[in-house]
Amino acid sequence: MLIGCAQTEIPAPEQPELGHRSAAILDIDGYQFKDLNKNGTLDPYEDWRLSPEERSKDLLGRMSLEEKAGMLLIADMMMQNEVSIMNPSGQAGPITAAFNEKDIVVDRNQFTGEPLPHPLMNTVGTTKGIRDHKMRHFIWRTTTAPPGTMAKWANRVQALAESDRLGIPVLFASNPRNHISTGALGATASTSVGFSKWPSEIGLAAMRDSVMIHRFGDMARREWLAAGIRKGYMYMADLATEPRWQRIEGTFGEDPELAAQSVAAVTLGFQGDSLNRDSVALTTKHFPGGGATYKGFDPHYTYGRNAVFPGGQFENNLLPFKAAIKAGTSSIMPYYSLPVNTKYEEVAYAYNEGILRDLLRDELGFEGIINSDTGPIESMPWGVDELSIEERYVKALESGINMFAGNADPTQLINTLEAHPEIISYVDESVQLLLEELFKLGLFENPYVDEEKADAVVGKKEFTEAGREAQRKSIVLLRNEQQALPLPGDAKVYFEEYAKHDNWMESGPGRIYAQDYKGLAFVSSPGEADVILLWLKPAIRPLFPADDSPLRVILSACAVDVDYVNELTAKKPTILAINYSNPFAINEIYNDQTKDRFLGVMATFGVEPDALLDVVTGKYNPSGKMPFTTPVNQRVVENNKEDLPGYLEGDDYGLFQFGEGLGYITITLILHHFLL
Repeated sequence: MLIGCAQTEIPAPEQPELGHRSAAILDIDGYQFKDLNKNGTLDPYEDWRLSPEERSKDLLGRMSLEEKAGMLLIADMMMQNEVSIMNPSGQAGPITAAFNEKDIVVDRNQFTGEPLPHPLMNTVGTTKGIRDHKMRHFIWRTTTAPPGTMAKWANRVQALAESDRLGIPVLFASNPRNHISTGALGATASTSVGFSKWPSEIGLAAMRDSVMIHRFGDMARREWLAAGIRKGYMYMADLATEPRWQRIEGTFGEDPELAAQSVAAVTLGFQGDSLNRDSVALTTKHFPGGGATYKGFDPHYTYGRNAVFPGGQFENNLLPFKAAIKAGTSSIMPYYSLPVNTKYEEVAYAYNEGILRDLLRDELGFEGIINSDTGPIESMPWGVDELSIEERYVKALESGINMFAGNADPTQLINTLEAHPEIISYVDESVQLLLEELFKLGLFENPYVDEEKADAVVGKKEFTEAGREAQRKSIVLLRNEQQALPLPGDAKVYFEEYAKHDNWMESGPGRIYAQDYKGLAFVSSPGEADVILLWLKPAIRPLFPADDSPLRVILSACAVDVDYVNELTAKKPTILAINYSNPFAINEIYNDQTKDRFLGVMATFGVEPDALLDVVTGKYNPSGKMPFTTPVNQRVVENNKEDLPGYLEGDDYGLFQFGEGLGYITITLILHHFLL
């Protein structure tokens, strides 16, 4: 008896779109391939029918030591006339798509200004970076170039890379570009010209809406793709447990579960279920959690090097990273810190084998790229200060680092590899991972973008409208005395936005709004008003530059003239809105003696004025919830435990509690109550 076996038909591979400039096209078996190494033969790494792993192994075997070393580095590359963070007043004209061939070599730490052990090239000229240094990863910092110009420049750089020996494409990485932020983070967060505007990351957490966060990631992804950016140096999975830390605005709050949900949602939004040709790869940071930093000091500085866990919360700091790994994050970035009083070696995380190989790789199962933060070799070698540059490279590679950020000159790395052939296996391990990411993103097939569509996609109406909705959704109503809010339509309002700079605080009022807003009548002085709307935007001392004097979160230490504010709020009933880029203590203006002045209190987290006004007038019913606890005063902050969320610090710690947030009682709800 013959038994028939059903055969499963293997579908024919689908021809991907090929984007090319100098590479010839090979026609083989009815399919097309790019001849990237110009040898007239289809080599395995050029064959898109093979897996990223197979292609990477083949290409790895063809690379020289210099090409491997270049692959391990990522540093800044600038457009023509782009302003460097080292020289912010240096712009000579409009940014263009021309190559910028200037190297920037510094003898001081680009963040802290401290002397370096030797001159460091942190920015490389375009042609030198691609052809001579064999680099393929670059940080793209410009925020003022039009999207169309960005797309043109990206294509020109990709064409240059395609013309090189092996035709390996470039991967442009960027810090966040879509968030309305205070700028306390210096070069690490920004709002770019033309891109849709969303709340800060802490504001996304305040929405309590993972679906909306995913939607943000998906929309921002499409804008980034249009401009040619394929990787994000984001998002921060750190917990906002230490109010004095200047980077809290970039986190998703103090609660590990909320942060985990938010990180997972934004990762899936940018990357999709797995890396593919339409993904923007993410770099989740700063492993294993940078929020628990001693007295709020940041580890960019030697006095902030210690990560401390007096509340025993080390494991909870890992929860958002576990969520990111489960969501498929492409890379993870360890911070500069060194752990104090844990079971791990007290060296910076970039040199910490127990943290990177034992914990991150073996215990948590992360299989992606471990990307150092900028400058651990030359600038922030905490715990290994006594080691030479060569010894630091060796220890970092042995510990698990796959990519080094902040240096555009591979000379010392090449010298290290030549002197230590025993670490080449770690180099090959790293290059393999980096190449696999490029293959998964489809960059070998088509690294080019449509220059004509970039301006239409970036800032698309659908994206900007969603960003406006998210801004409103992030606003938190904290107090509403006598149900005075929303304001009636005939109210005369003195609306002042008070935003001063920490290091040059001008006296007097902030910006006074006089333009029309439907539903309110703005007046130019408190005396004319029925109510004052005061929008305070405190500014904690900037991260760059900084010093080791104590960090404080009271308003008088955060660019607010409390005497002026108290005089103003004594004049008329006041609605107080505070932009909480940090968990500020507001007891200098809001206390038992002054509370009766305030009809309502609101929290914002990076929004435009119309968003706040829409909530104040009831056009939008507030629904946000506090993503962290705000301390009652500076004293409780001084006595806190840096790794404990505010809601675990004790009953006397918080003024506004984590999860707190009111809404307006609508007529519909009132009728429903009476019908019951």
